[in-house]
Amino acid sequence: MSEDAVIELQNVSRSFGSTQAVDDVSFSVPRGSVFGYIGPNGAGKTTSMRILATLEIPSAGDARIEGLSSVNDPDRVRTRLGFMPDAFGTYRNTNCAEYLDFYARSHGLVGRQRTARMRWVMDFTGLRPLADKPIRGLSKGMRQRLCLGRALIHDPSVLILDEPAAGLDPRARIELRKIIRTLAADGKTILVSSHILTELAEMCDRVGIIEQGRLLATGSVEEIRGDAATHRHVCIEVIGSTEAAVDCLESKDFVTKLRIEGCRIHVSMTGDRDTQADVLKELLDAGVRILQYRSDDQTLEDVFLAVTKGQVQ
Repeated sequence: MSEDAVIELQNVSRSFGSTQAVDDVSFSVPRGSVFGYIGPNGAGKTTSMRILATLEIPSAGDARIEGLSSVNDPDRVRTRLGFMPDAFGTYRNTNCAEYLDFYARSHGLVGRQRTARMRWVMDFTGLRPLADKPIRGLSKGMRQRLCLGRALIHDPSVLILDEPAAGLDPRARIELRKIIRTLAADGKTILVSSHILTELAEMCDRVGIIEQGRLLATGSVEEIRGDAATHRHVCIEVIGSTEAAVDCLESKDFVTKLRIEGCRIHVSMTGDRDTQADVLKELLDAGVRILQYRSDDQTLEDVFLAVTKGQVQ
């Protein structure tokens, strides 16, 4: 285990009969960062997260939280871990404060410590005005906040959030994203899965893409974009004639397509970011007056479609 790795899967596999839900998956998440776990339904995300959360036992490999094995030392792992499942149950005729109090007591919090912790969680999640409201009367967004509060009640250093934004309206998703970034800034290490890839791109420091139980790519969004990109697209806006710029670009073997719209030149090319920088330098050396040189990077959704094949188990 690397020194700064707080969450780590080590060659983890998990099968259910003939179905290989997780197949030799390894990755690590450093302290204070947010790791986005991406994959289609049935890819193995939830199984991986349940193994980390001590709710499943892997067929092979190990999962570690702060160096502790979730297989061999589950009780100690649970003191450091907050798990927010994609669906959670509640109790009949229970309000928000009673629900959180029950879980605080379950984690052994007593007296002033329990009171202070409940006060902090309800303030942080915005649930204080709803403390006496029955859970059955909460909106989807408030129920998600309550489930997050349950995961936070014992002040864990690690959070595993399985589809926390599922079914939320745009405002609730924005607020949830801010909450997750605030928790990371406070030093918590977070693993989050989501189908809303644009939000993961804004929220996460690193991502992993899984399909059919196998991890296909892992790294920062920029790294995966670079690895997945076979062609890059650049928009160049020049002042005056485009002739000199076109002549320069057409002489390059790696330029595959040019399209001119007035003073803008849309260029498709192979190569990496260094290639793009070299092209810009050569255009300037050729005397081309450039007003704008913009790389049209792939979105995380583009990368996801390029890396995965749309296969299910």
